Amino acid sequence: MEFKDYYEILGVKRDASADEIKKAFRKGARKYHPDVNTDADAEVKFKDVNEAYEVLKDPERRAAYDQLGKTPPPGAGGAGFQPPPGWDGGFEFTGAAPEDDSVFSDFFESLFRRGDARASRGGMGAGRGADTHAKVEISIEDAYRGASRTLRIRAPVVNPDGTVTVKDRNIAVHIPKGVQEGQHIRLAGQGTPSLGGGSAGDLFLEISFAAHPVYRASGRDLHLDLPIAPWEAALGGHVVMPTPAGKVELRIPKNARSGQKMRLKGKGLPGKPPGDIYATLKIVNPNVTTDEGRRFFEDMAKAMPFDPRANLGG
Repeated sequence: MEFKDYYEILGVKRDASADEIKKAFRKGARKYHPDVNTDADAEVKFKDVNEAYEVLKDPERRAAYDQLGKTPPPGAGGAGFQPPPGWDGGFEFTGAAPEDDSVFSDFFESLFRRGDARASRGGMGAGRGADTHAKVEISIEDAYRGASRTLRIRAPVVNPDGTVTVKDRNIAVHIPKGVQEGQHIRLAGQGTPSLGGGSAGDLFLEISFAAHPVYRASGRDLHLDLPIAPWEAALGGHVVMPTPAGKVELRIPKNARSGQKMRLKGKGLPGKPPGDIYATLKIVNPNVTTDEGRRFFEDMAKAMPFDPRANLGG
């Protein structure tokens, strides 16, 4: 993939104002329009001019593109350019999506297409700022009791002279208890400010759960593997197990099997109705390190003839 210097294509400096970019686009479009210019490369240059303007006229795309560097990155002159990891951190490309994919290069697609599906739902219109999207990671315990976060949001700002800068702002967010993974929280008016004096867009936060050493979430239900001793499985009884809301007692039936699921109704994530917790039993054998322990298992083997592979046949 070949790197494209959009400023060079339009013949403007990197600090060009919005008006200068628009004038350069109009000039280039007239010069290379296929109806006017019959040169063999006119159509390609016409597409390049349109693509460059599509990026540089949009404050967020321009600000993100500028993060690639003041000069083309190493290797940009050839066909092997790849954007560096994290080059677009903090940007969602929420401007209106171009309608015709075929007129844009692979370079444009690789940089900006990831946000366009969202843009078609939340782009600018009638002077209103664009909706923006971000992810916030919380723990499963936070989902039980609620949490507060301070998010740093990066947004482009158009200066009075038409140039674009990026500013960070902090937003205090309350995460309600009972929130589920993948759920969206809407913060009205916290999206991209309007560039035309209208109201700001909204900010949509997608909730994700951090990996947990014990629990796995599925909607409002939680799943965990619960280790039990062989005698607890054989004799049954009550064991103490953890939940994000505190420890509870769970009754193990006699002759419990490894892999058997036990349900704790209403102990999952809060809600109407609340979720459940499913504990999958895992029989764990003790580490036998003493003569007394070995004799215990030898006596058990004699007293309880048992072939765990009897159902395998053969």
